[in-house]
Amino acid sequence: MRPTVLCLLAFGLIQNAPAQELKWFKGNTHTHSLWSDGNDFPEMITDWYKQKGYDFLAISDHNVLQAKEVWMGVPAVEKRRKALGKTTMDKYRARFGDEWVTTREKDGVTEVRLKKLEEYRPKFEEPEKFLIVQAEEISAGLGKAPVHMNAVNLREEIKPIKDLGSIQEVLRANFKMVNEQSARLGVPMFTHINHPNFRWAFTAEDMAAVLEENFWEIYNGHPGINWLGDETRVGHENLWDIANTLRIAQFKAAPLYGVGTDDSHHYHGEESSPGRGWVMVRAAKLDADEIVKAMKAGDFYASSGVTLDEVSFTDGMLRLRIHAEPGVKYTTEIRGTLQGYDTATREVQTPAGDTYPTRKLYSDDVGKSLATLEGAEITWKPTGKELYFRASIVSSKPHPNPSFEGQTETAWTQPMGWKK
Repeated sequence: MRPTVLCLLAFGLIQNAPAQELKWFKGNTHTHSLWSDGNDFPEMITDWYKQKGYDFLAISDHNVLQAKEVWMGVPAVEKRRKALGKTTMDKYRARFGDEWVTTREKDGVTEVRLKKLEEYRPKFEEPEKFLIVQAEEISAGLGKAPVHMNAVNLREEIKPIKDLGSIQEVLRANFKMVNEQSARLGVPMFTHINHPNFRWAFTAEDMAAVLEENFWEIYNGHPGINWLGDETRVGHENLWDIANTLRIAQFKAAPLYGVGTDDSHHYHGEESSPGRGWVMVRAAKLDADEIVKAMKAGDFYASSGVTLDEVSFTDGMLRLRIHAEPGVKYTTEIRGTLQGYDTATREVQTPAGDTYPTRKLYSDDVGKSLATLEGAEITWKPTGKELYFRASIVSSKPHPNPSFEGQTETAWTQPMGWKK
């Protein structure tokens, strides 16, 4: 049984639901299969996550829901596998049996039918044990800049709107379609901004200004998303702090909540593999609507390996208790922005081909380190002058499947201490 979190600050308020009524659920909201640009069958992927102890999974293929008849040539299936060894089809048959695999001959090519979600869902779902949440990666863009976002608990496929006047307009238009579907059907849904540094598509200012949603990927496990940034473009940690500072101070809006995801495409031992990042969601039960409601209330944290036994902010005191492993050291950095921060910025020239020829760099006051604390149990009292604060809990344990050099296991709490 997973440890219980006592309470978590959500939307500036403290939730004090009895601990015994809530449970922790581990899940991934960003994954790809043969339905788009992944290289394995959704059943194989789902089986992997269930066997690894996840409680829920959203396979979020690009611009498609697994709800129609799709056939794929077997040669095309095998071409996507980069690793040597057993073929994708052999693995598929070995796991699920010949009677499960549907093939046909067409124009001299053997084709395999990709199973719909409604067909394979009964094989895996179990009450309070495992859940599949329907999702789509809405893959829009502005020119060559990818503008991607994941819609979670979707019911109807979304056709992306592309190439409007700006990145922000593209984000808004697509978020609005998800929000309209949610309102029309009476189903809770949320959308998170994906990998903003992928091909350097957009900025912290874009993330701050688009108020139709407030989720993004603090950690995405794909090795190609430029998580660390570079000399002229900030990494994910700084993106989050800049965007949240602007949201709270300039737009008088709620901060962005950070999710951890895999963005996995490859399942045969290649580079974009599963199991790198996830969310831990505190909800009343393992149900798609309840998971979404809990995340919209901020009752979750992101992780690439660190588990938290307690996250609470009560009586003006932040308390964290880390599920410590023997021989592993833990450093918690409290980051945030104080009222009256230095608002000065300077522009820097970016490399050719960037969506933005210049970008802003902010003062060190934005997302500054407010405290660095060691150990498995943390207490910290904010001064009350913070626009917001959050905690990054970094372990000394190397990530077993790193997506960037020198990566260690980490967890990220949501922003706290902000006021409407």
